[in-house]
Amino acid sequence: MRLHELHDPAGKKKARKRIGRGIAAGQGKTGGYGTKGNGARSGRGGNIYFEGGQLPLVRRLPHNRGFKNRNRVEYSVINVGMLNAFEAGSVVDAPLLVAVGLIHNFALPIKVLGEGELDRALTVRVDGFSESARAKIEAAGGTAEVAEIS
Repeated sequence: MRLHELHDPAGKKKARKRIGRGIAAGQGKTGGYGTKGNGARSGRGGNIYFEGGQLPLVRRLPHNRGFKNRNRVEYSVINVGMLNAFEAGSVVDAPLLVAVGLIHNFALPIKVLGEGELDRALTVRVDGFSESARAKIEAAGGTAEVAEIS
């Protein structure tokens, strides 16, 4: 078999509809657009919002109320329980968390939340702590230091 002998399987390519080619073609005269009216005219299409008088979808759906705070600081989040991956007495900071793979987005500030338990004393130096996370780190004998948000 050679390249020039290869062909598409039967039925793969469908011929395009040739409209307006006479009554025998099945799409002659009006070309599938019906008789008269806005849909039969040139420049057809009209208002995409209009649904024939039915209440449009845009108006049927509930509207998003409230506002989105532009000044919100989004954090990369880890839980206290994840910190058990480090040896006792180590200093846990952003570069170490990225190296271990607990944090993937280095651009965002890091915040520690209080889910899980910590069974070793660590010095944790990140951008933010929840109150419960700070309490659990200090209860385990470690320190929670807030680094500067860059």
